[in-house]
Amino acid sequence: MDDIIKVEDQFYILATTAAAEDRVRVLKHGETFAVFDRYGDIRPVGLGEEGIYHEGTRFLSRLELRLGNTRPLLLSSTVRDDNTLLAVDLTNPDVKIGEQIVVPRGTLHLFRSKFLWQAACYERIKILNHGLVPVQISLSLSFGADFDDIFEVRGLNRPKKGRYLDDHIEKESVVLSYQGLDGVIRRAWLECSPRPNEISRSYVNFLLFVNPKDETTIFATVSCQSGNGRLPVISYDQALPEAEQAFHSPKRIDACGIYTSNDQFNDWLNRSVADLRMMVTDTEKGPFPYAGVPWFSTVFGRDGIITALEFLWIDPSIAKGVLAYLAAYQAQEVVPEQDAEPGKILHETRRGEMAALKEVPFGLYYGSVDSTPLFIMLAGAYYERTGDRDFIESIWPNILRALTWIDEYGDMDRDGFVEYLKHSSKGLIHQGWKDSKDSVFHADGTLAEGPLALCEVQGYVYAAKQHAAQLADLLGETKKAAELWRDADGLEERFDKAFWSQELSTYVLALDGKKRPCRVRSSNAGHCLFTGIAAPQRARLTADTLLGEDSFSGWGIRTVAASEARYNPMSYHNGSVWPHDNALTAYGFAQYGFKNAAIKLLSGLFDASLFLDLRRMPELFCGFSRRPGEGPTLYPVACAPQSWAAASVFLLLQACLGLSIKAPVRQIHVSHPVLPEFLREVQIKNLRVGESSVDLVFQRHEDDVGINILKKEGDVKILLVK
Repeated sequence: MDDIIKVEDQFYILATTAAAEDRVRVLKHGETFAVFDRYGDIRPVGLGEEGIYHEGTRFLSRLELRLGNTRPLLLSSTVRDDNTLLAVDLTNPDVKIGEQIVVPRGTLHLFRSKFLWQAACYERIKILNHGLVPVQISLSLSFGADFDDIFEVRGLNRPKKGRYLDDHIEKESVVLSYQGLDGVIRRAWLECSPRPNEISRSYVNFLLFVNPKDETTIFATVSCQSGNGRLPVISYDQALPEAEQAFHSPKRIDACGIYTSNDQFNDWLNRSVADLRMMVTDTEKGPFPYAGVPWFSTVFGRDGIITALEFLWIDPSIAKGVLAYLAAYQAQEVVPEQDAEPGKILHETRRGEMAALKEVPFGLYYGSVDSTPLFIMLAGAYYERTGDRDFIESIWPNILRALTWIDEYGDMDRDGFVEYLKHSSKGLIHQGWKDSKDSVFHADGTLAEGPLALCEVQGYVYAAKQHAAQLADLLGETKKAAELWRDADGLEERFDKAFWSQELSTYVLALDGKKRPCRVRSSNAGHCLFTGIAAPQRARLTADTLLGEDSFSGWGIRTVAASEARYNPMSYHNGSVWPHDNALTAYGFAQYGFKNAAIKLLSGLFDASLFLDLRRMPELFCGFSRRPGEGPTLYPVACAPQSWAAASVFLLLQACLGLSIKAPVRQIHVSHPVLPEFLREVQIKNLRVGESSVDLVFQRHEDDVGINILKKEGDVKILLVK
């Protein structure tokens, strides 16, 4: 028994078998998302994550199309470039009676198209007969609903579950129902047109007769009802243009356009914009990028803030929505089971049955140490990008409460550093962005005991104090501003003494509860450059360490260097490569003048994108060293799409271009732009600064990068900064 490894992390995402060989296809709209296989089916295979989900519950856990008694042959499968529609081309296998082939393979073309709109999944199946004789064949859809909470799908076992209610079957529809322990009745409605020949609680069957060169069409809609309210279900042909119009509405992402000389890079950019359009959800407080599908399709404070920062120069409306939402849900009192304290910014919110019953603490959960300083950073960056003083004034009380949390609750032992220690019995042990149970440790691999002060969190606090000081000056609170500047200066000095390791040539990962440094080379140090807390003489050494062979895989910087005791390239946080982590570090490199280092990270992730399905950047991938002619090794339970991974390309590009926007003085600054060899030219169109806009083009020459203004409307200046 001593050889058995036990995983005690209750929020570990279970993977008891390999993922399905075919990559899944993902759709999302609002509070609903769906995970299909490449056939457009839902099957209990691989990680078991396939299904149609709504508000944290899987409403449909099985949906399988059969032609006769067999699965059709797959021709192709893709999600449209704008993520609105899943398109699947299928054909029939050889159909035999006895030994005689009566319908040769390839006679029938089946085209499945499906999309999500207003808590429903709409599907159209077109069947075209390319043969010379009529074909009679049956087509069936088998279905089922387990109504599992997302945490059950992730692997958590519940001691008790609600009850399944009687099914309701009519001539054209089936309703599957479940009453949760929270008292909420959840229903999955399957409606078909035309009327099926057979219908039951688990399948519908159509007997098709298709003449030569003719086609027939079947429509199926799965709608999700939670509680008493059910959104109206309309026809496929009515719903599709509404969904398309909503996806392309300027209110969702009013982004400037980026066009480059490299079509493959454009594919990465376009997929990233489409992924953000899909992940951004309209909340009662404005647009908010949900974190990732399937495991994190909900509000996460840290993820939303970092996504907004990465995308800020493109479109600041997301940042405004994130700030407004998080300000509205800022903690007001001490609630240990939620890890909540006055002024603290939300970590996560969930709407499923288990959250409602507090079987998991994430209904409203505040267990992140960094969301609060990051909130202040985003507020300062948002003002610099927009000059929106009225909005800053509206959330200034929230910023002040966040500052109070940093000083009174965040620094629990009054040593001048912000630490964390979980209070919730069900909450997260580690509350930085690397929140796995084993992510903070000492050089010998021993897990560190709290309270823990992470190096990057001190950087976030440093930047937060500086941003808050600037906002205080703006609002006429000069005394508060001076106090905040002093705080930042003092923290910078203390940080250098406590966190720098000459032996490692980088900043230590953390200080443990006894103030012992965790002497581990990690990517966390890159965030210290992002925030500017790193002393210039330390920044160069840190960059060299991060780009050394132990840390840089060839695709990106690993979360933990290969030389460290707990390094594992297949782990979640101890050796993997995260795109957003690399983007923040690249921006930090550029801020200290290490532009070639920033190019190296952009180039590594671009090369990775060439191997990725749909050019979609996943949450993370494995940290194995790059091998010639091979792509990156995928991580088995990574979310894709993931908002901060999708947004990473925009911060990477901003770092290389040296672009910053000073909206209060109507200026665009460009500092020492550089471009990688694979980008000869980058055009930026309709870059808005207040009511003004510009079109710019960056062109790479042998020794430098030139910038030209193609069009300018309004009062805005472009300045080259030395």
